[in-house]
Amino acid sequence: MKTSLTLNPQVDHYLAEGCGRCALGGTPQCKVHPWREALEHLRNIVLACGLTEEVKWGVPCYTLNNKNVLMISALKEYCAISFLKGALLKDTEGILSKPGENSQAARLIRFTQVRDIKKQAPLIKAYIKEAMAIEQANLKIDFKAKTELVYPEELEQVFKKNAAFKKAFQALTPGRQRGYILYFNGAKQSATRSSRIQKYIPAILQGKGFHD
Repeated sequence: MKTSLTLNPQVDHYLAEGCGRCALGGTPQCKVHPWREALEHLRNIVLACGLTEEVKWGVPCYTLNNKNVLMISALKEYCAISFLKGALLKDTEGILSKPGENSQAARLIRFTQVRDIKKQAPLIKAYIKEAMAIEQANLKIDFKAKTELVYPEELEQVFKKNAAFKKAFQALTPGRQRGYILYFNGAKQSATRSSRIQKYIPAILQGKGFHD
């Protein structure tokens, strides 16, 4: 595959100013700021593998034939490369971890030192190449059955009022449904759950998943 080193200016902005989702963007307090050098190294490694650089959900996202393969991002205590179908990777070196307790698909490689990224560059590339092969083969995550999902009461109420929305939600793939349910249920307050549901009604009606 032809190597691509095309830099997306939106990612340049992310590295300089952060994701812009909070008031700390562009300040030394932004969580991206202390990890900028590390993220730049990860960026170069990813681009050398031939993926296309975009920005989705406020962070650098790398695609293959318009399909999301991985993201790089910064958190308070580490930066990471996140494989969206990481559960399918063999992980022969045992370096992957789940981003959350309920994560079925995504897996992370966490970094706290630039030197570790440099040292593991060949290994990181091998994982990226495997992730690309998985996407090229159109392999799917075997998500848990829809029956295992617990629909929040707020969603059930919207179903009763909006039959078209209910039909659209039930037409989503099990993975997309699960993504939404986990996100909706992740809010502790009923008002927040309702707000999240209302926000994503247009996307669901269009058949889009939470990460599309």
